[in-house]
Amino acid sequence: MPPRPNKKRRVADKQAAEEVVSKKLKAAASAALAIDGQALVQFVDPDGKIAGPQLDVPLGTSKEQLGTLLNQLLENAEEMPYSFHLEETEITSNLAASFGKLASQSTERVLNITYYPLAVFRVRPVTRCTSSLSGHIEAVLCVAFSPDSTKLASGSGDSTVRLWDLNTELPKHTCKGHLNWVLAVAWSPDGSRLASAGMDKIVLVWCAQSGKNLGALRGHTQPVTCLCWQPLHVAEGDSFPLLATSSKDAAVRIWDTSVGVCLRSLTSHSQPVMQIRWSGERPDIGGVVYSAGRDCVIKVWNPKDGAMLNELKGHGHWVNTLALNTDYVIRSGPYSHEPAKFKDLAEKKEAAKKRYAEAIELCGGERLLSGSDDFTLFLWRPLVSKTPVCRMTGHQKIVNQVAFSPDGRWFASASFDKSVRLWDGRTGKYVHAFRGHVGDVYQLAWSADSRLLVSVSKDSTAKCWDISRRKLLEDLPGHADEVYAVDWSLDGARVATGSKDRLLKIWRH
Repeated sequence: MPPRPNKKRRVADKQAAEEVVSKKLKAAASAALAIDGQALVQFVDPDGKIAGPQLDVPLGTSKEQLGTLLNQLLENAEEMPYSFHLEETEITSNLAASFGKLASQSTERVLNITYYPLAVFRVRPVTRCTSSLSGHIEAVLCVAFSPDSTKLASGSGDSTVRLWDLNTELPKHTCKGHLNWVLAVAWSPDGSRLASAGMDKIVLVWCAQSGKNLGALRGHTQPVTCLCWQPLHVAEGDSFPLLATSSKDAAVRIWDTSVGVCLRSLTSHSQPVMQIRWSGERPDIGGVVYSAGRDCVIKVWNPKDGAMLNELKGHGHWVNTLALNTDYVIRSGPYSHEPAKFKDLAEKKEAAKKRYAEAIELCGGERLLSGSDDFTLFLWRPLVSKTPVCRMTGHQKIVNQVAFSPDGRWFASASFDKSVRLWDGRTGKYVHAFRGHVGDVYQLAWSADSRLLVSVSKDSTAKCWDISRRKLLEDLPGHADEVYAVDWSLDGARVATGSKDRLLKIWRH
């Protein structure tokens, strides 16, 4: 006869089960009470400006209802999308869920709800490879889409630059002229010219339509590391934008590509200059140039007279990467995700100026970001102060690349510690670490709507991340070796990756 279970134990188990049920009932009841409650809320923009009066709203108010309320307060003609934040937490479902995470849960005080504008259009995540473009006979080292998203340029270790037609996804021109690896390619903001440079110390300028060599810019005595065009809206009068180049000879040179002459040589770095950026602020002097490299200092230049305006010190090791929160709008010039036709350069300049002004208003002033071999990042307001906004730590190895989202709301950093980290674009506050790569992460590219991010790695894969849900959306294997370069077209339709396996791959939804 089997032994009978202990009566005391049965009673104890029954009591424990009843306690669990009663706790769950109490929790459900308190949640219902919370949603039944009211709260005083005040909408504020990211800069702290108040929108409308304080409102007494139910705690059960959903994110969609908050959106409708805000659109009415701002008197928007058509309903615009926004994301809402209660202190540090994003409101994803309703007010009560985020209210429950606050340290002091008092409905007596006024709750500030910070709203961030989102892109009206949505970019679909890339999910499949539609073309493998072969032709290069060495590793593909750099890729870049043209501002109007109709062409793609790639530079390779085989000393050639190739132009690809994106309508057919077939090769268009092979541009020969370099004598060594091509390390960088950059489109002019109006899309009519392409500059390329690399180990042979020469900068070549190509016609985007015909692939014809428009001239060689000679002057650097060491490999050229970075290329950057002047923003279209700050180019002087009717003239074409200038080009800035940095080199391992510790100099930054500014060129007039129309006549092929060097206008300025900026020489006060003591070590190789690895990165440059051309800001759209200070149109009176044609913008501002930032340069950084292996002397651990970021220098701020006046391109008009070549004077050094400032020095930004803070990094303890080589500076590898610079990014501006206006990079996207500067690079795309007059073009947006919507197709547009322009009569002449003057019309393009006017459109670029308008888009830049809108971008500056959206992201609350221009900011500069730097990443270094000392595992840290610095966020700067270089024309406001010499001291950084903040210093960001967390990466365990060197920071290889940093990139702002097109709306300036976020920035991401890629590191050799195999992670991609997400930070707040205004404050530099750490938000999330995306983990999934099993090799060094080399480069990043944002989608035009700032909702998605793609990263490429030594592990031969590209990965597409969802920013709002903070998770991996698509794993994109296919390359047979390390993936060195990535770019996302400005219309959001395609991602291009370049690899050591000598292939360019086009990824689409």
